[in-house]
Amino acid sequence: MGNRFKIFIWTLFDFANTSFSVLILTTAYSVYFREIVTGNSQIGDFLWGLAFSISMFIVAFISPFLGAIADYGSNKKTFLLIFTLLCIVSTGLMFFVERGDVLLGMILLILANIGFEGGLVFYDAFLPEITSERSYGRVSGYGFAMGYVGSFISLLVAFPFLKGEFTPENMFNVRFTFVVASLFFLVFSLPFFLIIKEKKNPSQEKVSYFKIGLERVKSTFKNATRYKNIGNFLLSYFIYADGINTVIIFASIFARHTLNFSLTEILTFFLTVQSTAILGSVVFGVIADSIGQKKTLSITLLMWVITAIGAYFCVDKTSFYIIGFIAGSAMGSSQSTSRSLMSKIVPFEKKTEFFGFYSFFGKSSAILGPLVFGFVSSLTGSQRIAVISVALFFIAGLILLQRVREEKFQG
Repeated sequence: MGNRFKIFIWTLFDFANTSFSVLILTTAYSVYFREIVTGNSQIGDFLWGLAFSISMFIVAFISPFLGAIADYGSNKKTFLLIFTLLCIVSTGLMFFVERGDVLLGMILLILANIGFEGGLVFYDAFLPEITSERSYGRVSGYGFAMGYVGSFISLLVAFPFLKGEFTPENMFNVRFTFVVASLFFLVFSLPFFLIIKEKKNPSQEKVSYFKIGLERVKSTFKNATRYKNIGNFLLSYFIYADGINTVIIFASIFARHTLNFSLTEILTFFLTVQSTAILGSVVFGVIADSIGQKKTLSITLLMWVITAIGAYFCVDKTSFYIIGFIAGSAMGSSQSTSRSLMSKIVPFEKKTEFFGFYSFFGKSSAILGPLVFGFVSSLTGSQRIAVISVALFFIAGLILLQRVREEKFQG
């Protein structure tokens, strides 16, 4: 199998799974939950943030164990399949969530997001197996670019179902969008499972995977001083990823309730933003391989600071489009560059375990941000006050990133 073909199939999974993130977390289900399921209650922002944070707490708890277990038993693909199916099934069942079904709506979001985020632990760990170190930035950028192409296409597919407003006549179409997200993820993730092979490292003895995973996690913490540079990066990532996750899950809700966007305008906005996300992923991937991941990531974090502060001062839809273009460029590039920088500085033989920690820090950080945004918004009744706090996450993450050395760990 050619290397380019393997890379393409790997990126196709990014193409598939972003249907969940863009239709469920970012646009259709987030607004539907806030406006219909919770009855447009002021506490709606808090409940949405709470459900997302609970899912992230669970993922954060299990990620290091999953990473260590998969690395020991060479079962990344099996675990990825299990979590992918959890996301797909839970997303499809959201079709049955109607007005007042707050608990059901929250439970399905929690389960679906556990499947989505938990699977990324194993998906990310395939990067060092399909390409060389010198191409981490470029290939990671291709993956995120394909993801945003997937977002763009899934939004186009869902567009006819989301025209108009939340009228009784249109409610079936809106809920069918959740089924569209589920089927899109299912169909386009299949090539990965059918074609990609993982490098095997079979054990010669039968052991408890949980016990081995626990021991390896303990060992990593015990020897934390040996991995100080990785720890510095993960601390920075812990903080700025919080801001990114918060922006993703509240962007449509902010546009809807603060700037009075209609459903059609929200979809049009995100369709437009995807173009800058695709371009940003590719361009900054190439830049990362030229000037280094750290410098590239610093640039994108500065863009995120501008995005958060700019959103606070937005007074009309035109200015929000400008902010959206900046955010789109920063989103794909910051995520892909983070992934490639992590691949570059970790020891190869412990890659999956450390990607477990990478996921742990990214997901555990997302526990706080959505809760803070939802709490401040529900308490004050102002999403503008809530959004300004997001800038602090990006500023702190940028400062801490400067302590990271961009070099491979030498044991």
